[in-house]
Amino acid sequence: MSPSDRPWSLSLVFFFGMASEGINCPSRCSCQYLEVNCTGQQLQEFPVDIPLDTRQLILAANKVSYLPAVELSFLADLVYLDCRKNLLGDDLDFTFIGVAKLVYLDLSFNNLTQVTFSTFSHLLSLVVLKISDNPNLVAIEKDAFANNTWLRHLDVSRTGLTFLDTSTVRDLPNLRLLGLSDNLWHCNCSFLDFVTWMMESDVHFPDADNITCYTPAGLHALRMPAAEAQLHFSCLTQLYKQDYVFLCLIGLCIFLAGTMAAWLAGICAVIYEAHVSKGEEEDEEEEDTAT
Repeated sequence: MSPSDRPWSLSLVFFFGMASEGINCPSRCSCQYLEVNCTGQQLQEFPVDIPLDTRQLILAANKVSYLPAVELSFLADLVYLDCRKNLLGDDLDFTFIGVAKLVYLDLSFNNLTQVTFSTFSHLLSLVVLKISDNPNLVAIEKDAFANNTWLRHLDVSRTGLTFLDTSTVRDLPNLRLLGLSDNLWHCNCSFLDFVTWMMESDVHFPDADNITCYTPAGLHALRMPAAEAQLHFSCLTQLYKQDYVFLCLIGLCIFLAGTMAAWLAGICAVIYEAHVSKGEEEDEEEEDTAT
């Protein structure tokens, strides 16, 4: 091939390369280098024909209710997945087993109901996780993020959560931002440890003014600093039924021990007096005999 023909050959290679990328682009989606964008296309199913080298996949504002684990696993280089504003439910366990390189995951504005250890346990590189605005999300398992040690940004705002175990977030060494606002927090004594961690942590809590107690009624709409003080007072000074029972048992034991000690002391005193009296009588008898 002559030097003059090389530019044409390179142009053809580039043209056919772009054409093949266009052919592989899913229907109703736009594709550019390593990115597939299907935002707002009313998709009801996960799109097919996604290029295998895709790094960024945006499925926002559709009606997708299911993410197929097998199809996702073909996208082994995926690092960014945006699935906000869809209809995804609670069947996400092991869904992300094949996309271990994922760094950014947005599942906000869906129908999630719970997060278990198996939901995100394979996402060892995850840095940003958004699961806010899932009003039916009522439970996050204690060890749900145990494997996500690189997690820096976690958002669980505006969900149905009433409780979150302290160790769930405290044991994330790289956590820097935690969204907790507008949830239904039940501020009882079991929640005190979490509130105390919040007050002492270096983690940033955006929209902190809206992180408030929902129940009980006496603490409704109370922000966390005030709630911590109230819970410290009521939880650390309050005695429960079992406490009273314990104190009664301790008192009874002390009373019985005192009674027993007094009884033994009395017996010892009587024995001692009898012994002394007997000794005196023997001395008197000996004196009478001598005279």
